[in-house]
This record gives sequence, structure tokens and C-alpha cells, in this order.
Amino acid sequence: MLVGIHQPHYLPWLRYVEKIARCDVFVVLDTVPFTKNGWQNRNQVKTASGATLLTVPVHASLDETLDRVRIDGRAGWRKKHGNTLRQAYAKAPHFETHAAFVGNVYGRDWPRLCDLNRHMLEYLVAAMGIDTRIEYASDLNVPGTATERLVNLVKAVGGDGYYTGAFALESYLDASAFAESGIELVVQEWRAPVYPQLHGAFIPDLSIVDLLFNAGPDALGILLEGSV
Repeated sequence: MLVGIHQPHYLPWLRYVEKIARCDVFVVLDTVPFTKNGWQNRNQVKTASGATLLTVPVHASLDETLDRVRIDGRAGWRKKHGNTLRQAYAKAPHFETHAAFVGNVYGRDWPRLCDLNRHMLEYLVAAMGIDTRIEYASDLNVPGTATERLVNLVKAVGGDGYYTGAFALESYLDASAFAESGIELVVQEWRAPVYPQLHGAFIPDLSIVDLLFNAGPDALGILLEGSV
């Protein structure tokens, strides 16, 4: 059973969703500290101006874990993000199918970042036709830090394989800890596929909504074409 583990992302990008699609179980690692200027509260979509960064403003103290980070509700970000998506993708072939979702997300108040990201992830995974089981680290109560925690999470969900990015393996992951636990490491080897987009020349590595709104029911097949 192949397991993927990753921190929650806002409007997650294609590589993140490919990891979910390739795994039997995906664990959202929402018990680690918030990273400023990371992808936990922001991502890029494509507008007439090119790649545009959408950021959810948050209140996060030093070392505050992701499941506790609060959103700054005074900033007017919901109106901005909703309008940006509608204007950018109104002419996309499959936007109308998901217009109600966009209206629902940005029409609601979200006190915590984790609740927003969880709601989005559940919808997007289902919309892509992905049936991977999703668990949350905050529900599993697994001890450990760094690689030890990853090994324990894989064991907790019954996995015997771990799907890792190449960067993690090269920079901080202790491969021997997985080997000693009988867990096989499978390296994600994936390139962003080219697909029809609006607004000029193709831009890779955007939010998954760019692929979903443009490709609709073909999105999952296109996403998996990037595997090598």
C-alpha cells in the first residue's frame, strides 16, 4: 500500500495532486509549523496578466502548527480571490461546472486555514475522479519528528511504501529509517504536462484548478501523463 504525506496547500498545484492520485492513502500533514511564504496559504492561477499569486492572509505565531493557524477575516481576500477566478476562467470550457463550488468557497467565512484547505482538497480530489483515501495527521495522533514521524504515519495507515519527492530524498529524508522499517521508497518522477490554457502561452505548475477548469473530465488523465 503506497502512502503519500504532505502539508496542506491552498489551491494545490498539479504535482501535489499527482502525488495524491498515485497513492492508495494520502496523509495531510497538518501538525507541523506554518511556513511563511510557502504554499500552505497561497498558489498561482493564470489570468490575462499571466501567472497570478493568490494569498490567504493569516495570523500565525512562531512555530504555530497548521491546524491552529487563523485567517485574517478583515482583509477582503475572499472577494478578491473569487473575482479573480471568475474573471480568469469564465471562458474556460469547464468552469461553469465548478462555478457553484467557487461561489460557495468564497461566500463563506473561514476562521481557520486548515478548514478552508480541507474543504477545497476534498472537493478538488472528488472532481478529478481520484478515489485515494485521505487521512489527517491531526486525527492520527502519531508521535515523532522529521523522518521518524513520516515512518510512523505510514505504519499508522497500514502502508508498506512511501511516495516521496526527489528533493526530499536528496535533502532531508533519512532513507535508512524507511528501510529498517520495511517501507519501500518510491520517488515521484513527474513533469508538468502541457494542456490547453486560456490567456496566451502555456504556463506550467499552476493550481490544479487551471487544469480542471480547462480540461474537465480529461484532467486526471492529463495529470498522470506527466509521470515518467
